[in-house]
Parts: sequence; structure tokens; C-alpha cells
Amino acid sequence: MNKPILVTGGTGTLGRVVVARLLADGLPVRVMSRRPRREGDERPYEWAVCDLAKGTGLDAALADVRAVVHCATNARNDVAAARRLVEAARRAGSPHLVYISIVGIDKVPLPYYRSKREAERIVRESGLPWTILRTTQFHDLVATMTTVQRRLPVVLTLSGVRVQPVEVAEVADRLAELVQGAPAGRVPDMAGPEVRDARDLAAATLRAAGLRRRVVPLRLPGKIARTLRAGGILAPDRAVGKVTFEQYLAARTPPAGRR
Repeated sequence: MNKPILVTGGTGTLGRVVVARLLADGLPVRVMSRRPRREGDERPYEWAVCDLAKGTGLDAALADVRAVVHCATNARNDVAAARRLVEAARRAGSPHLVYISIVGIDKVPLPYYRSKREAERIVRESGLPWTILRTTQFHDLVATMTTVQRRLPVVLTLSGVRVQPVEVAEVADRLAELVQGAPAGRVPDMAGPEVRDARDLAAATLRAAGLRRRVVPLRLPGKIARTLRAGGILAPDRAVGKVTFEQYLAARTPPAGRR
């Protein structure tokens, strides 16, 4: 029971919250990162330097772990990384592998979604005990799509596209629950509490940041855009998240006097 749980991408947007959640539960944790541990970091976890893209450090990172939460992601290397991780996990004694994926990857023909779907297949056919959770987009991602345009005279968004963002901390809670349980296969999807128009979310992000920009919806052609407009990234029957987008914005935005 004292074997650690390995979190790949343990310093990323999701991974660091998963790590904090597992530590709060009193569990031994090993963080996998491409970078060395920061000097002065005295939090009670182990650290493994590993480059999934190259496969360096994998065997050491997986040595004697009880389970793995695979949060690391890279649009160019997801498939190769999943394959390397699975092979190393088999060598390490077949720990429970929990994989985070995305709602709609079997509907929306984005290249990144195709790689996530292939990574899911690798996990399913790995011979390891496994669990896969699909979620909708995180609040952070939705907000960033607007804030990266803050220096432009207008903010562009996709016309007719609805989004159902979910709070990253709630996803981390669910992953922590899953990795402590028995392997469950493909579990029910997890989505945010509200289905919202992308234009409305962009406007809300601007207001919270104190920015005045006109939001310009673009109606793009092609199958990807049509599938998005048809609700390909939504899971309205799985609206289990509690934190709304406005609550997320309020929590991340400092009071006016501190901006």
C-alpha cells in the first residue's frame, strides 16, 4: 500500500491539481516531469525526470508504482508517448493505468482528437488494468482562447459553436477517486454544468479581465466546424460539474485594486 502513484505531466494544468489532491488524501505520490525538481520544493512527493517524447527515464519513473495517472499530453507525441508508457508499465509489473481523454474525439475529426482516440486504443489493448475518463474542455482552456487575443482590436470566436466547460479541480477529484479504485474501463464522461455559446464565454472572459473588445464570430466551412456546431464536443446528459464559468472567472480574477 506504500507504493507511490505516478502522475505524468505532474506539473501541468491538470497534473499538479491531481498531485495536490492525492497528497491531501495522504497517498504517496511520484511526480513525472521533463524538468528537474525546483530548488526549495519540499512537498512530500517523489520526483522522476522523464521525457515521454524520447522515452528517457521511463523505467526509473515507473519502478515499484501501484498506479499511474497519465495527464501528460502533447499534440505531436500523444500516440508515441502512450505506447512508450504502456510498454514501460508492463515491464514494471502492470500497474493500474488511468488515462484522461476528451469528449467528442470519436466525432470531431481534429488531428489532435484522432491522436487521443488512438492513445485510448493503445491503453485498452495494453493488457494493463485500465480506466479511461473523457471530459469536456477545461475552463482554463476556454478562457485562454480569448485572453491570448487581448492585444488584438477584436476577439474572434467560432460562430454557432457551443461549449460545456468543466472545472479542472473537479476533474482532478474524479481522477484521484478513480486511481484509488479498481480498474473500471471506460467510465461515464464528465462535463461542466452549463452548455454555453462560445461567443458568450468570450464576452464573459473579457468582462472579467476588464477588457473592452468586440467579439466577432466566424462561421468556418468544413467538416470540423460543422461537427462542432452540431454539438460534437458536448455531453449535456453528463453535466455533473458544479463550478460555472462565471464562478471560475471570479475565483481567478483579483479585486480591481490589485490588478
